[in-house]
Amino acid sequence: MNATAAPNGRTRVHLVYPHGPRTGTPDSIGREVGRRLEARYDVTYYNWVDRGVISPGPGDVLVGHPHPDPGTIFRRSLGQSGWRRRLLLAPYHHGDLRQNAFEDPIVRECDLVLAITGPYWFRTTATSDFSHWLPKMIHVDMAIDRSHYPPIKTAFAAPGSRRVLYIGRTGRGKGTEYLSEIAALLPDVEFARMGPGTDQIPGFKPLGFVDYDAPAGRDLIASYDFFLTVGNADANPTTILEAMSWGLIPICTPTSGYDGIPGIVNVPARDPAAAAAVLRGLETAAESKLLEMQSANWQLLDRHYTWDRFAAQVADAIESGESPRLGPESLKRRLQFGFYEMTSPHGRLPYSPPARLVSRLRRAIGRPRTTRGVK
Repeated sequence: MNATAAPNGRTRVHLVYPHGPRTGTPDSIGREVGRRLEARYDVTYYNWVDRGVISPGPGDVLVGHPHPDPGTIFRRSLGQSGWRRRLLLAPYHHGDLRQNAFEDPIVRECDLVLAITGPYWFRTTATSDFSHWLPKMIHVDMAIDRSHYPPIKTAFAAPGSRRVLYIGRTGRGKGTEYLSEIAALLPDVEFARMGPGTDQIPGFKPLGFVDYDAPAGRDLIASYDFFLTVGNADANPTTILEAMSWGLIPICTPTSGYDGIPGIVNVPARDPAAAAAVLRGLETAAESKLLEMQSANWQLLDRHYTWDRFAAQVADAIESGESPRLGPESLKRRLQFGFYEMTSPHGRLPYSPPARLVSRLRRAIGRPRTTRGVK
């Protein structure tokens, strides 16, 4: 893919990020950031799963989210000569090397790393296995468009009758076993989960997929009082901001990314009794206290968790001339990252030609056979 010079002397930004019409992430990031960058730059969009190579024109900038597959467009384009700036923009946490180790060789080729993450993960990077990334890192908080998540919670249930909601997947890093342990200690409290898939969380009422834009879906969400998530390797789930915008009180572990924020109640990781005690306190709190927290959260969303602030941070990195060296790292760490960069589910081996062939064969074998002439 050959880039042409941008007209009118404007810098051309090649933005590699999902950018479809979906309200949620990751599409909202590519779409909302790209739209704001267009006021200042000529923006060319690519999806992170696209193939091919971008050949930069004079002064061009590459910004994007690397895919684990080495054959995808951001990773193949990164090594092309002629880029004025190379910027990595992606969620970050240091809770599980298997999820992020594949980015280590990519970080080495980038000028800066725009780390979409919560304050907990960024603050503790210096004492983590990712400390050598820190000189290149810029902390970027998530954002939402509040018009997509209007305030729907106007009153809280009476003390002792309040309900707890979890929205999301049951996959790695989400800490769903811990959710069950907490629920087991509060048998008189209703816990429920919204989200796709057939996996259930013991102790949680399964609500399945819910259309948040439909009146019935919003009425169901408004019937709950608290949003609870207890991830152990979760960068900064957008569902926390969405729940805040609706008016629910968010509760999370620090390892869900958010900590030290007054309106976001923290529970300790891996201590179900202490977590249950925090929830019990909220269950019996005066409604006036919850309404104060709700109002403070809405002000915080309007003041800080905005796409204008997010896009301005990306623009600042584009205009910056900074390209610091990585920090010190031991041989042991290099070997550790190299091992996971090869072998983890996000590493090179699962995307190698032999692994792709095996995957295709498995899918083919798993397909039900059809018989010609039989309907």
